Amino acid sequence: MTTPRDTPASRRVRANGDGTVYQRKDGRWEAAGYVLAPGNTRRRVRVYGTTRKEALAKLTEKIANSNRGLPVPSAQGSVGAYPTYWLENVAVHHLRENTHTRYTACVNRYLIPGLGKKKLAKLTAKDVRTWLNQLRTTCQCCARDIDTSRPEPRCCAVGTCCSKRLSPLTLTYIHSVLKSALEHAVREEEIPRNVARNVRTGTPRPRRFEPLTTDEARRFLTTAQDHRLHALFELALHTGLRKGELLGLRWEDLDLGSSTAAIRRTLQRTSAGGLTTLPTKTRASERRIALPARCIQSLKRHHEQQQREHEAADTAWQPNGHIFTTTQGRPIDPTNLTRTFNTLLRTACLHRIRFHDLRHSTATLLLEQGVELVVIKELLGHAHIGVTATVYAHVRLRLQRDAINTLSTALGGPETTKTVSSDGDEPPPCTALGR
Repeated sequence: MTTPRDTPASRRVRANGDGTVYQRKDGRWEAAGYVLAPGNTRRRVRVYGTTRKEALAKLTEKIANSNRGLPVPSAQGSVGAYPTYWLENVAVHHLRENTHTRYTACVNRYLIPGLGKKKLAKLTAKDVRTWLNQLRTTCQCCARDIDTSRPEPRCCAVGTCCSKRLSPLTLTYIHSVLKSALEHAVREEEIPRNVARNVRTGTPRPRRFEPLTTDEARRFLTTAQDHRLHALFELALHTGLRKGELLGLRWEDLDLGSSTAAIRRTLQRTSAGGLTTLPTKTRASERRIALPARCIQSLKRHHEQQQREHEAADTAWQPNGHIFTTTQGRPIDPTNLTRTFNTLLRTACLHRIRFHDLRHSTATLLLEQGVELVVIKELLGHAHIGVTATVYAHVRLRLQRDAINTLSTALGGPETTKTVSSDGDEPPPCTALGR
């Protein structure tokens, strides 16, 4: 009589639910068992190994994941195919058009060439990390064959690489696009988990900006005093509105009686619809702000000027209700506004900044005047106060240093301010040092 110890390993009976393991005719070992599948069903899977132990370990891992409630992946396509499906069928209904365009360019330019051939179900965190490291160290002129499209050969085409690498901010953006696509694959139960979340790219440094000082802002407004869009630039510096929010303002949004303005929409140029009025950037961006008396007077003068332009244009005028328009009543293109802004900067002999830096200038000047951070957050329309605190951390640090130095001077006592006698008998008193 044979005992279980005498039974060959390939024929040993396993417990119910543990699956079966046997050796194939080609010498490999095969293990099969039932695991959880999408839709709360069960499916029989097969794994293979060169040894019985290897095949059994693979099956045991799948059964363990099944017992934890993770369904077996059903995705049979590649990593390149799923983000394309996600962009065309899912993201297009939830993203703004310009955001969807940037996502599409990111997928086609970086994700598909780097990870497109890998199976979605077999993608690992190591694959994602290797891909991001390659992007971090690769010259984009070489990788995207930019040299071949130039009329004169440069960079890698002549053997002198310019080392044009992606910035940490761009790498983080690419990584976030992949995470979003894989997150939806998890929700559709195509894959058990989002492996891109296990890869850390680090927190990139915030983009540096150079806000205008009080004297520079005053000089800029003085230069723009005679420009037909003076009210726009004054409103931008006093309220910190975004460019699209300024251009999207309508007269119906203003309440001159209560000196307030309702921010409900933004004007942007899209590839499909041209100049289009869209909802605000976020739900928090839809807000009502207070207007200073100076801006109210400028807007009243601007309204009178617009009426004169309407009469001069006669039938060529295109009414649309916008506050800031061209001389024919059409909406102002954001690119043309940027050109006008740069011209005024040169006229005022100021360093070149982005139009968006006017928004940063407003927040910086308010912080320097001692305005609470929560008030600035509501004025700028940030979704969370953490965004405001992070963007303007350097300003807050400078204000903290000034406050500490002021306190240190006060704690030094009255003797620090006395005039020192010059008889040479006693050393001068030591002043308190602020760290």
